[in-house]
Amino acid sequence: MATRFQPPARLKALQPGRQLRLLRWFLGFAAIAWGVSVVGVFLSWSAAIEALQGLGAQPVAYDRMLDYWLRMAAGAFALVGGWYLVLMLWPQKYYLAIPWFGWLMVIEGVILLVHGVRLSLPPLPFYGDTAACFIGGGGILFLSRSARPNQN
Repeated sequence: MATRFQPPARLKALQPGRQLRLLRWFLGFAAIAWGVSVVGVFLSWSAAIEALQGLGAQPVAYDRMLDYWLRMAAGAFALVGGWYLVLMLWPQKYYLAIPWFGWLMVIEGVILLVHGVRLSLPPLPFYGDTAACFIGGGGILFLSRSARPNQN
């Protein structure tokens, strides 16, 4: 008679309720990582450029289109962060969207990795951004099934 597969003891420790809490942690991390961009919507151009120089960028002269694109990108990133917050607060209501947002982070990590290497960027913030996308997205994908309403 065949015996039923038993997961290792260390995996048994991650009961469905704990998996859901951990998923919420990953979603909250993503909400903060993306949502912090909202600051870029409101900073003055000089303050935004100073912040970017602190992250390794070269000085950039004022250009109206660059100012506009900065606000557009910052707003879009902040809105993505807002959706991660919604998923964190109501994961069971929006459980079908969670894997999509996990893949969004993984794909963004690939984009960052390819272009960071292509541009020979220094480790900071390149490594941190890329790792945040891969770890955050991977965690969301790994735990996404725990948000199904019948799992808890």
